[in-house]
Amino acid sequence: MKRCSWAGEDELYQRYHDAEWGVPLSDDERLFEFLILEGAQAGLSWITILRKRENYRAAFDGFDPQRIAAYDEEKIEALLKDPGIVRNRLKVNAAVVNAQCYLKVQSEFGSFSDFLWRFVDGRPKQNYWKSLKDVPASSRESDAMSRELKRRGFKFVGTTICYALMQATGMVNDHATDCFRHEEIRRLGLES
Repeated sequence: MKRCSWAGEDELYQRYHDAEWGVPLSDDERLFEFLILEGAQAGLSWITILRKRENYRAAFDGFDPQRIAAYDEEKIEALLKDPGIVRNRLKVNAAVVNAQCYLKVQSEFGSFSDFLWRFVDGRPKQNYWKSLKDVPASSRESDAMSRELKRRGFKFVGTTICYALMQATGMVNDHATDCFRHEEIRRLGLES
């Protein structure tokens, strides 16, 4: 079974690649989780975050945006002592700010999903990359998403982070054309 080369030999990475990466996602709280995790990943490898994902879920109250938006300095200090997450003050503070911004966007647009998916006109963009080296780090769509999120006060939402979010949540299909998931994900995109 041929996979995208980035999935390598790590079983956790392969499970993530095979079951999650690129699957069109419209659940608001799962999209919020990915937004926080992609921001936490900045400057690190995704496998580092993937290995800490369950710890993040526990530390950040299951990624409940209402609860995170209300975190006070005491809670932030406790998070910065938690070895199960990336203990970076800017990233932890960004999660709180992003939860507050998320709630505003959700209120304005009816859902966070509707807001994010409008950057790809509501349908997954189908790409046909032959190899990992062909895959861009950003796109016109991720540039626009990044600008709008920043304008609304979100943190750790540069264009590369936004593109990674789009890849993870199926807004773009960046599975290599020889990967067994490319066609499966393409069909899912046609159904959405």
